[in-house]
Amino acid sequence: MKTPRIVKTRSELKAAIAEANPGSLGFVPTMGALHDGHASLFKAAREENELVVISVFVNELQFNDTSDYAKYPRTLDADVQVAAGAGVDIVFAPEAREIYHAGLPLIRLNSGALGEMYEGASRPGHFDGMLAVVAKLLHLADPRQGEYRAYFGQKDAQQVVLIRRMVADLDYAVELRSVPIVRSGKGLALSSRNSLLNEEQLQAALVLHRAIALIAGRAERNEPLNLDDAIGMFQMEPLVELDYFVVVDPGNLQELAFNCQDTPFTGEGLILVAATVGGVRLIDNQPI
Repeated sequence: MKTPRIVKTRSELKAAIAEANPGSLGFVPTMGALHDGHASLFKAAREENELVVISVFVNELQFNDTSDYAKYPRTLDADVQVAAGAGVDIVFAPEAREIYHAGLPLIRLNSGALGEMYEGASRPGHFDGMLAVVAKLLHLADPRQGEYRAYFGQKDAQQVVLIRRMVADLDYAVELRSVPIVRSGKGLALSSRNSLLNEEQLQAALVLHRAIALIAGRAERNEPLNLDDAIGMFQMEPLVELDYFVVVDPGNLQELAFNCQDTPFTGEGLILVAATVGGVRLIDNQPI
């Protein structure tokens, strides 16, 4: 198992990429606290590219709660081991001043209407901050020649939609790959935030997957979805506070007219759910 090369500055990153001179580069931006879900992204990048680069950077701009930012897990040594096991070549682990070298940016991307719903409604400014750092990182990891791909987890479905739109609108020369959710044996979507939950809270959090499975099963059978039944499952879990449970168009995130009580489900949709468990925000989703 090869230990990845760790670089801390943008100049070191550029030099490391230039030295490798890859015919193809796969880039995976992360906020660290890596787990098997991240490893699946790295492995997908490894299969398609000569050089695999990841970033580990906890981006202050996408936290609308300073306490949430402060308690977000920071485990770089362990992250490097996860990266090594998945075949990563370079780990870019900058300090905030390296990314935002002139201080927090005065000019920022606006995530628009797509960024104001669901996660954006509950976490104002989150997606503007996410796009600010992803836009920078995509530039910094760009090999300038050869094939260039970036990999994102489908667990953050709204984020993936926004990044795809940013790349299209701003003409980034990068191919985007979305990698399926990795789950625990009991169905909970893997997340860095899961480490903040105790055993009782982890058990309660499984209601997210149970509710999704209920509606996904109805969709597969072309039955009425009747989301009230799924929402009722959350009301039976006192440790879980539901924020939203919706079915949307996977392309534009608009709530589908047949989030239906009576009409049989046809076509395609995306189940989105967010809830708080023990003060920890969890999200999940599933295409249907």
